Amino acid sequence: MGANRATTLIILAFFAIYVIWGSTYLLNKIAVGELPPFMLAGVRFITAGLLIFVIARISGKSIKITARQFRNTVIAGFLFLSFGNGIVVWALRFVDSGFAALEIAAQPLVILLMMWLLQGKKIQPMSIVGVILGFIGIYLLVGQEEIIARENSVLGMIMIFACMCSWGYGSLFVGKADLPKNYFVNTGYQMFTGGILLGLMSLAFGEPWSAPWEWSGKVQWVMVLLVLFGSIVAFTSFNYLLRTVSPEKVATSTYVNPIVALLLGWYFLDETITVQSLMAAVILLTGVYFINTTKKIVLFARFRKRMH
Repeated sequence: MGANRATTLIILAFFAIYVIWGSTYLLNKIAVGELPPFMLAGVRFITAGLLIFVIARISGKSIKITARQFRNTVIAGFLFLSFGNGIVVWALRFVDSGFAALEIAAQPLVILLMMWLLQGKKIQPMSIVGVILGFIGIYLLVGQEEIIARENSVLGMIMIFACMCSWGYGSLFVGKADLPKNYFVNTGYQMFTGGILLGLMSLAFGEPWSAPWEWSGKVQWVMVLLVLFGSIVAFTSFNYLLRTVSPEKVATSTYVNPIVALLLGWYFLDETITVQSLMAAVILLTGVYFINTTKKIVLFARFRKRMH
């Protein structure tokens, strides 16, 4: 029975990191049609962070951290969530959810190049192949006339790339920073402080705020799904899998999430999937595979999940 239970938990956990995280693009796209982007992301992460603190206390985990750890979680929360996620939510007003997911799938390429530029890390030959394929895939993706012609779509693409750079630098930062040893508590602080910063950004940009009971029923359900499943259940599943299966298997979510996002956007929002987008997806994800397999690292898989 123990083995069967463990197998069931692993299957459910993979479902969470494959489907739930893949669906966050759709959920954010739906919600940002009604709510201001920074307010939306801020409410989501503040709520998720507070719930994580409550769960941690109930389970007997200490949430005390040092002043240095708190400072570092604020920096990480800004890089990953305030800028990294908040700007993506903002950009979803101008680009399709599936398109955003595909562009973000190139994150390992950005991290690899930043490690080379900022840390002097040598790029292995097979990784160079991955980088070339990645650039070809991105070019095919963003070079589609029907997408570029949409109002502010180019701005949305550029801002998503800026978010990828923020996530990439954040990934390098947390690799050396003094952070709370408990992943759950660490994430709670990053979500809570990142959410507070998003709230301040929302006020600075003059976004109109509204109470949850003033939202439509659809958006209320979307927020519940984003907080409970996208922010807590999926992240807990991710950490569970890191302890029970190989990191390479966990990193497969890198390839599955964009496909899930594409299909959900097409089915629920009538987003167009062009032949060129499919070609770009295949080439781009092949490049990501070369990078992940050659480097044997999962920086992207470890840290991108906090953004969804």
